[in-house]
Amino acid sequence: KGYTVTQKEISVSKLINAYRSRGHLISKTNPVRQRRQHKADLELDYFGLSEADFDTTFEAGEEIGIGKASLRDILSHLKNTYCGSVGVEFMYCRNEKLRQWLYNEMEPNANKPSFTKDEKIYILKKINQSVVFENFLQKKYVGQKRFSLEGLESITPSLDAAIREGAKLGVKEINLGMAHRGRLNILVNIFGKKYEDVFSEFEHTRPPEDIYGDGDVKYHLGQSSDIKTEDGHDVHLSLLPNPSHLEAVNPVVEGMVRAKAADFYQNDLNKIMPILIHGDAAYAGQGVNYEVINISKLDGYATGGTVHIILNNQVGFTTNYKEARTSVYCTDLAKAVESPVFHVNADDPEAVVHAVRTAVRIRQQFNIDVFVDILGYRKYGHNEGDEPRFTQPILYKTLKKHPNVYDIYLQQLLSENMVSQSEAKAIQDTFQDALQNKLEYVKTEKPIKRFHYL
Repeated sequence: KGYTVTQKEISVSKLINAYRSRGHLISKTNPVRQRRQHKADLELDYFGLSEADFDTTFEAGEEIGIGKASLRDILSHLKNTYCGSVGVEFMYCRNEKLRQWLYNEMEPNANKPSFTKDEKIYILKKINQSVVFENFLQKKYVGQKRFSLEGLESITPSLDAAIREGAKLGVKEINLGMAHRGRLNILVNIFGKKYEDVFSEFEHTRPPEDIYGDGDVKYHLGQSSDIKTEDGHDVHLSLLPNPSHLEAVNPVVEGMVRAKAADFYQNDLNKIMPILIHGDAAYAGQGVNYEVINISKLDGYATGGTVHIILNNQVGFTTNYKEARTSVYCTDLAKAVESPVFHVNADDPEAVVHAVRTAVRIRQQFNIDVFVDILGYRKYGHNEGDEPRFTQPILYKTLKKHPNVYDIYLQQLLSENMVSQSEAKAIQDTFQDALQNKLEYVKTEKPIKRFHYL
C-alpha cells in the first residue's frame, strides 16, 4: 500500500495502544471454558500492517520497554503482557500518572513477575493448605454446608501476599468483608483461627456457660487476629461477621475503616486498608455495590481506596453468567470511578498473586479502588447439599475431569525443578496428619467452643 517507515511507526504505536486498551478481551483468563467471542480489533491489517512487516524493526519497541525491536517481537511481547493469564482494563483511567505507572510496571517484564524458589514453594504450601482443608471437610462432613472454596483456592496465597505487600508499604490494619464462599478456609489459613474451633462448629460442641446460643452459623462468623507477616511486620486483621445478605457487609467495612482511621491512625488512610471479597453474580447484581463505589471518593466517606477481589465462579446460585448481567464483565462498575481491573486465571496461582500484589501497590500509591477478578469455578453446587448438574450439565461434565489448582501448580514446579515429588508429598502428608490429629482431639475431648470478638 506504499506506506513509508514513518507511517508504519505510527501504525505500530497504534497497535501498542490497542493492545493496552483491548488485549483483555482475548486474554486467557478462563480456566474451564471458552471465552465469549469479543470484537477486539487487534488484527494486523486493521493497522495497515501485515506478516510481511514481521522482520522490520521499529523504534516503537522503546514504548513497551524492549528497545528497538522487530514487529514479530513487539507483537509477541504485547500478547504476553496483555493477553496471557492476566487481562488488564485501565486505559479509561484519565490519571496519566496511573497509566504511566501501569505501563512501567507491566510491560518491561511482560506482566509476569519472577518469583524466587522460596516464594514459589510458599505459594505451593498455601494452596496445599486450601485444597487439603476442603478435601478433608468434604470427606469428614459429607453433605454439610460449608460453601467450599474449591475452584478458587488461589485466593489463599494471594490474600496472604496482599497482607504482606500492604504491611511492607505501611499498612498496620486490614479490615476484610466477604460472603460465605471460602470463608472457613480464609479463617483458618489466613486469620489463624484454630482448625479445632472449626471442627468443633461442625461437631456442634457446646458454647461457654456465659453465652446463650451459639451466635450464628459457622460461615457467618467474624475473627480478629494480630499476625506477624513472613517479612516480620505486625498487622491487625479483622474479618467482619455478616449475614446471608451477601454484599450488605461492604458499607459496614468501609464505615469501620473510616472510623478506625480517625480514632487510631490520625486519619492516615495508608495505615488501614479495606479488602472486600465479592461473588461475581452478587457484585454485578446488587445495588449496594453501586452505592458504595459511588461515594468512595467523597470527602465524608473516603477510605483511601478499597481492594476488591471477585471470587468469580461464573455461576450465580444456579444462573449461568450469560443470563445474569448485560455488561461484559461482572466488574464493570469499576469504570464508573475509573478503577483499574485485573482479570486473572485462577489456575495460574503466580498470576493471581502478582495481580493482587499489584492492586495493593496501586491502592497505597494512588488511594483509589482497584479490582482483581479471579476467574475460576465452583466444584460443588451453591452449597454442598445442591446438585449442580441439574442446571449446569455441560460445565459440570467438564469440571469432573478438571485437575485442581494444587496438581496444576505442582506439575509446573516439578517441570521447573523447584521441588521434588517426595518434598511435595511430605508437605501434603504433614498437613493432612495435623488435621486428622486435631479432629480426633475434638471428637474425644469435646472442647468448649471459643468466641472471638472484633
